[in-house]
Amino acid sequence: MQATAAEFAWWLGLLLGAAPLLALALWHCNDACHRAAFALRRRGHGRLPPGHMGLPFVGESLALAWYFKRARRPDGFVHAKQRRYGAAAAAAGVYRTHLFGKPAVVACSPAAIRFVFNSPDSFGAHWPAPEIVGVSSVVNVEGARHARLRGFVLAAVTRPAALRAIARVVQPRVAAALRLWADKGTVAAAAEFRKLTFENILKMFVSMEPSPLTDAIGECFAGVVAGFKAFPLDLPGTAFRHALRCRRKLNAVFREELEKRKKASRDHGEEDPMSGLMRMEDETGKKLSDEEVVDNIVSLVLAGYESTSNVLMWAAYHLAKSPEFLRKLREENVAVSRDKNGGFITPDDIPNMKYTAKVVEESLRVANVTPMVHRVARRDVEYKGYTIPQGWSVVVWLRSLQTDPSYYDDPLRFNPDRWDVFGGGWELLNPDAEVVCYPLAKPVDGAAMSFSKL
Repeated sequence: MQATAAEFAWWLGLLLGAAPLLALALWHCNDACHRAAFALRRRGHGRLPPGHMGLPFVGESLALAWYFKRARRPDGFVHAKQRRYGAAAAAAGVYRTHLFGKPAVVACSPAAIRFVFNSPDSFGAHWPAPEIVGVSSVVNVEGARHARLRGFVLAAVTRPAALRAIARVVQPRVAAALRLWADKGTVAAAAEFRKLTFENILKMFVSMEPSPLTDAIGECFAGVVAGFKAFPLDLPGTAFRHALRCRRKLNAVFREELEKRKKASRDHGEEDPMSGLMRMEDETGKKLSDEEVVDNIVSLVLAGYESTSNVLMWAAYHLAKSPEFLRKLREENVAVSRDKNGGFITPDDIPNMKYTAKVVEESLRVANVTPMVHRVARRDVEYKGYTIPQGWSVVVWLRSLQTDPSYYDDPLRFNPDRWDVFGGGWELLNPDAEVVCYPLAKPVDGAAMSFSKL
């Protein structure tokens, strides 16, 4: 009996003593392996940016998710590195890590971000899961294909005729929605802005009116958005698997719409970007494939689905908390409306709406709807004494451009004056509500607001 107890105590002591060592080895083995591989390949020349690559396979993806989901402090991920590695490393603004299943470098200073964006020969387009965004979409292709598609997309939403068409479609719908919200009294603004924006985007880009089909499409887009920051693990029950399934459903819906337009042998109602993509030709007269048309129309709708609605929600949220800014905005818009005898604004009025432009700029800054974009190093790249290895992902941390106190006084404060309609009012019901940051930032109560007619 005594021997058995002694043996048990021996094994227990071994376990308790070995467990910390095993945990320490597990924590450092991923970083050590990548550093050793880099040293062997470079034969001792060059050095990696400071940082740590976390656990094997998952890297620091869990830490990133924790800062977004639990701590609700997305910038804490970068701030922790800046505190740990000191001022010299912070000045360079690049850190090694392991995110979305791949070794990566985070570029988080304005200079580092500018360097990545201004070096297209060194850094290529890259998404952790290109099949979610669309393999043939404008955000995934490069060179002449990218330039051609980007030019078309910009023309579809910025040329004067497009702006006038957008104004004609959007303004009556927005006015009707605001009247409806005023009749309801209290609404969850986040959900309402998302629904309104999505209906407008489908009408503008695909000529689709609200229906049960568009409701189903909206649910699929929500699933795709949730998969953007998810770890790329294609297993049952994961957000990534759900996003892939939603993306396949969207492909099927828009491919069916594409086939309907082909068979109609006539213009599909008014001209829209989907029709334009179907007719688009390169310099040799070759048209886009069906896959390219579907990938790019889905990307267009996706780009505006959550981002535009999120910016609108945050604009209303901050204006409701800032009566003086709201008063200035209302006065300018009322004056423009009065000059037009109550009619809607046109693109010709926009240059005269100086304060409105400030509110738009500040709303885009504080909403920060695209916290990061992804690139990949085409070759070994030297930057401020560090080497970014070929094939590594580069996570461009755009949030730092908008929240850096070196560039903005009190950067988390909404202040349109730093950039020196609706005939109604609204009130934020819970101005102190906590904010969730995943998959996109919004108050936990959905930005509950009370709308009223003036």
